[in-house]
Amino acid sequence: MDMDKLVSLCKRRGFIFPSSEIYGGINGFWDYGPLGVELKRNIKDAWWRDTITSRDDVVGIDCSIIMHPKVWEASGHIGGFSDPMADCRECKGRFRADQLTYIRFDLAKDDSAETKPKTIYFFGSGNAVEVAEQNAKKIGKLQSSIKPGETLNRTDGDYTTLDTEAKTLFHCPTCGKAGTLTEPRNFNLMFESHAGAIADEANKVYLRPETAQGIFANFKNVVDTSRTKIPFGIAQVGKSFRNEINPRNFIFRSREFEQMELEFFCHPDQAAEWYAYWRKARFQWYIDHGIRSDKLRLRDHDPDELAFYSTATADIEYAFPFGISELEGIAHRGDYDLGQHQQFSGKDLSYFDEERWERDKPAMGMTSFKEYLKKNEGAEKPGYPYQYLPHVIEPSAGADRATLAFLCEAYQEDEVGGELRTVLKFHPRLAPIKAAVFPLVKKDGMPEKAEAIYRELKRHFNVFFDEKGAIGRRYRRQDEAGTPFGITVDGQSLTDDTVTFRDRDSCKQWRVPAAGAVQALRDLLEGKPIPGAESPATEIEESSN
Repeated sequence: MDMDKLVSLCKRRGFIFPSSEIYGGINGFWDYGPLGVELKRNIKDAWWRDTITSRDDVVGIDCSIIMHPKVWEASGHIGGFSDPMADCRECKGRFRADQLTYIRFDLAKDDSAETKPKTIYFFGSGNAVEVAEQNAKKIGKLQSSIKPGETLNRTDGDYTTLDTEAKTLFHCPTCGKAGTLTEPRNFNLMFESHAGAIADEANKVYLRPETAQGIFANFKNVVDTSRTKIPFGIAQVGKSFRNEINPRNFIFRSREFEQMELEFFCHPDQAAEWYAYWRKARFQWYIDHGIRSDKLRLRDHDPDELAFYSTATADIEYAFPFGISELEGIAHRGDYDLGQHQQFSGKDLSYFDEERWERDKPAMGMTSFKEYLKKNEGAEKPGYPYQYLPHVIEPSAGADRATLAFLCEAYQEDEVGGELRTVLKFHPRLAPIKAAVFPLVKKDGMPEKAEAIYRELKRHFNVFFDEKGAIGRRYRRQDEAGTPFGITVDGQSLTDDTVTFRDRDSCKQWRVPAAGAVQALRDLLEGKPIPGAESPATEIEESSN
């Protein structure tokens, strides 16, 4: 699929617009148009219903975008939420140093074996790496320890002070100039602001870079007010903000985005089991909603990729036109987050399993939990297994990334009636418009009958009425919008009070009683077979002319 075609379609049909476009736009921000906002809302609603309202063990929450700054100290975002960036002095390009290909050279200052080699780095991509290797071998001072294809985690020294001969090894991936890249510097990704009348350090706050920390900070509130019991989850959908240095790939990486996150709290002994459950369930969710191709994959992180607190992490990835990238991560986070907030806040965030305690205490001959704690005084976890910090399984999905993946998967070009058409084959549950109602022609009472059906459908579904242009052109417009079903009032409708249903994907047509149009559409959206759908219908010419 051509990404440029999809971006053009999204703009032309009102899915997604560049933000502030009349002023030239602003990089990393996007506006969702009439169709786009419906698509994204349907994705979020489907996630919410499947993750929260259809289950007995998950509740929802909606946390503030701006929180106390110590939340971000506890989570590590203030101290460590940064990307190493290298700038090109020539073309002014900026690159994430940990994503650039590099080669490390150990450059000795002289021939003495006791002289500590100076480590320098070559940044580049593709064939530039091979060129660097060849150049390196020509410089006698370079040692033989050339390591291509590694990931840059740190730098040693300032390579800008090297002699001219060594500087020729450094090339900008964009302009190709040598010796123009700066040494990597860390850029904090959080947006800063100030709460109150005075903009000083004491009033500094941050726009949240993720929704998860609001859940952790409210863990005790939820336990105390909702009578939830381990295992259970807290979920929310909301905006997050990251000052991405290089937003790119349409809505995939932007500075303002929406997350769909679940923090599932469980007993440490059951965490591995729940991780396996959510890893499988979240992957299946995308398949159930239309991503059935081989472009979807589930990739487990290698041990060296895991965060220090994580036991296991898997990414649900999709093969976008610009490459395979993450849609959602499922992480076993242990008790790290609750532990951090307990430490920084000074509040007890442990969970007490009262049912288990009441069940076991008679066999132990104890009357109070204080007695149990006293007996285990000096143990690393004196209250375990009745009082403990729960472990957390975190499925974290991006609503915007999911929207882009469903757009990419739905986009197809095929031929109908000898004509090429562009069609978005969304799962009916996600489609922005569920059905479009058409009068075949604007006469003989067809518009009035069609509008009456439209009004009745509008009470239940998001539907569209279109009476302008040839019927084939109207079908094509709705195909581009991803509308799964068309309902046409034609000449036969005036005699037997039936209408023609049309399927977007197969273009198959069948007749349904007009009075049963609402139920027929409901059944179709739920995937149920329609009685009589196999019977032939009066074929309506789909030519756009």
